[in-house]
Amino acid sequence: MLIITIKQGKEKTLLAGDPWIYLSAIEKIDGKPQELKKPGATAIVQSSSRQFLARAAYNAKSQIAARVWTVREDEPIDHALIKRRVQAALARRAVAWSIADPQALFQLIDGDKDGLSGLLVHSYGGAEGYLVCQFNAAGVELWKVAVVQALLKETACPNVYERCDELQRKGEGLPVFPRALAGDEPPQKLMVREGKRLAPMDIRTGFTYPR
Repeated sequence: MLIITIKQGKEKTLLAGDPWIYLSAIEKIDGKPQELKKPGATAIVQSSSRQFLARAAYNAKSQIAARVWTVREDEPIDHALIKRRVQAALARRAVAWSIADPQALFQLIDGDKDGLSGLLVHSYGGAEGYLVCQFNAAGVELWKVAVVQALLKETACPNVYERCDELQRKGEGLPVFPRALAGDEPPQKLMVREGKRLAPMDIRTGFTYPR
């Protein structure tokens, strides 16, 4: 387990609820070399006085050195936590999703707001359509399989596609490899509702075709 020690006084933003820890706020990082090089490795975050502050996903290749998973000392980072976070995010939006226009891209998971920093999930076509995921941080990238398993179970949507934001993933030191993670890949062109109009879009990339 990695241990991140925060500089004296720099823990204030963390205690105020900011889930991002920048390198400038870190006094030192202790741990095995292989863990230090592993994007998304779980780290214990402590104050300069060695008091527990959080568990976070560490990434030496990112300007955001760590992203908080939990501030509870008794909450481990495991498959069960990922499942709970996905379930909670979907539950918050279940009613809205059930009545949403199936031709609109409906957001099911919104990163830090759902305790899944860097993860964005949109739905197209309802439960029989497509889920489009973006893993824009090393922590959720490391738990990708658990995320997809939870999405498949909780939504019953069989098709999960990974869309890659090249700039964000490269900034995290992650490979850019868009692909179907489960089921079928979305068609290149679908009609997507934006406000009151329908426009042809490639939901795999977000590209809107000229009309």
